[in-house]
Amino acid sequence: MTSSSSKFSDLAKRLVTGLIGAFVVLFAIAYHEYGFFAVFLFLCVFTQWEFYKLIIANGIVPLRTFGTIMGVILYTMIYLVEKGTIHFDAFFMILPFSSTIFFIKLYKKDEKKPFTNIAFTFLGIIYVALPFSLLSVAAFILDHYSYQIIIGIFLILWASDTGAYFAGIQFGKRKLFERVSPKKSWEGSVGGACLSLAFAIGMSYYFTDLALWHWIVISVITVVTGTYGDLVESLFKRSMDIKDSGRKLPGHGGFLDRFDGLLLSIPFIIIFLKFFVQE
Repeated sequence: MTSSSSKFSDLAKRLVTGLIGAFVVLFAIAYHEYGFFAVFLFLCVFTQWEFYKLIIANGIVPLRTFGTIMGVILYTMIYLVEKGTIHFDAFFMILPFSSTIFFIKLYKKDEKKPFTNIAFTFLGIIYVALPFSLLSVAAFILDHYSYQIIIGIFLILWASDTGAYFAGIQFGKRKLFERVSPKKSWEGSVGGACLSLAFAIGMSYYFTDLALWHWIVISVITVVTGTYGDLVESLFKRSMDIKDSGRKLPGHGGFLDRFDGLLLSIPFIIIFLKFFVQE
């Protein structure tokens, strides 16, 4: 009885947190392009900061503050370039900033493995900040701000996660990748794929910035790469010997737990949009 009550409580927390978070994100995206910029800058900073916190807890010493600032610069630069506010050449200004990481570590006398720490500093930028930054490429792929594309990507991603979660609970038997994530099942993945595809087809009637086949392809990309993103984050947590990346989102763990599918799926979505959608 206690176990059943606990599961219901966890599910309730997950649903409430998910609904509130989804409302805030979707409202910001739809309201204005600056709302889009602000909400994902916030998520980028907190997710990257959380990543560094987990790394530090395991004895590694990345430049957490400087790395996060680099993430902010990368995110802002890509947004301004895609918006057309600054020329692409200005993007090269980020290179001297990234080289500064080496200079800073050169003066850290007591570090035994400075290049390991440097590597993890860059990993936080590449693994977290870069995918969030690439959302601006998707938002301006049609040479104007398209809230439909960003909202569509997230609805498909959330549909995939939700379908996989409930199908896994109800029907999950065959393990998907037991070595890394014992709870994930093939049945859950199929459930996520079906709900994701249903959302893609349904959205195509209302979100006309992309054609039906575009949404379907994005759905397929999201299901495959999003699942791998989830597994990669599970591998990361297992290597760090932790269960959740944080406790800031009740029922969901941390920001890294919530956006792990996005981190690996958005680069593939961007490539598809660049080749088949860009005007």
